[in-house]
Amino acid sequence: MTTRRAVPPPNRVPWPPLLVLAAALVAVGLGAVLPGPDWLNEPVLIVLGRALMLIGLGFDVAAMFTMWRHRANILPHRAATALVTTGPFAWSRNPIYLGNTLLLAGAAFAFHNPWFVPAAIAAAFAVTRVAIVREEAHLARLFGADWDNYRCRTARWFGRTRAALRRPIS
Repeated sequence: MTTRRAVPPPNRVPWPPLLVLAAALVAVGLGAVLPGPDWLNEPVLIVLGRALMLIGLGFDVAAMFTMWRHRANILPHRAATALVTTGPFAWSRNPIYLGNTLLLAGAAFAFHNPWFVPAAIAAAFAVTRVAIVREEAHLARLFGADWDNYRCRTARWFGRTRAALRRPIS
């Protein structure tokens, strides 16, 4: 974890939760008008959907706890107060956004509403364009080389970057 002085926030509006909520509402609305096929009502798919939703919630809670533990700002429309690279942030630069995407995708199966899948994809795309790109520029200005090192080893959504995978283990 690295802590630095504050700089102006990346956004003035907390876009990520608003975009995810809008995507969920659109999926619910479309599901009411054009419901999913009967095969989506299979118990195994409902269990799979609930599991995906729990995994998504797990990412959200673990990331929030990790940020709290490091006294990092969690609000997406406020300036960063710390660069957190441990816990779920070791595997995703955006574990909360990843968790939200998994929640939406899991809802497709848990509630047999296929519209949650395109809603999850659309929300992930919108969050990337409207929030993540700006947040990453903000973090680069604020944390410089520490951000660059973190960005080079941790993928935006999940996993290790190709550069990190090519490095020998020391």
